Amino acid sequence: MNNLVPPPPTSGKTLMERVEDALLPLINLVFLLLMFFIVAGQISDDPLPELPTSAPGHQEQQPYADLVVTEDGTWQIGSETVVSGRLLNRLPAPNAEQPLKIAAAASISMADLENLFRQLEQGGYTDILLLTEPAS
Repeated sequence: MNNLVPPPPTSGKTLMERVEDALLPLINLVFLLLMFFIVAGQISDDPLPELPTSAPGHQEQQPYADLVVTEDGTWQIGSETVVSGRLLNRLPAPNAEQPLKIAAAASISMADLENLFRQLEQGGYTDILLLTEPAS
């Protein structure tokens, strides 16, 4: 009996040799892309901008805040400590165009901030900008 399906044409190469031959164009393409990006990266003559460095003894300037909440939970306006009853009298009047800026220490609890926000809400402050310290 004769086979109806002819045997697959082979050039006498093993399966591994045929796989290697099929991967060669892919390897060439990856190599050409690598060379392109190396050359394209070298074309720019502009040096990278200098990053700002801080001097070892230079302390960062604190941002301006209308109210500062310290680590121990006290409230300060300028360098003066303010008690709860006089807070609304010492702050600038509520302004729809300018939010009230509050700087809070990173270790302040949410309960302390919630208490402060409730007092400010009763005083008519609707926009508040909260400035915090990054966690270290």
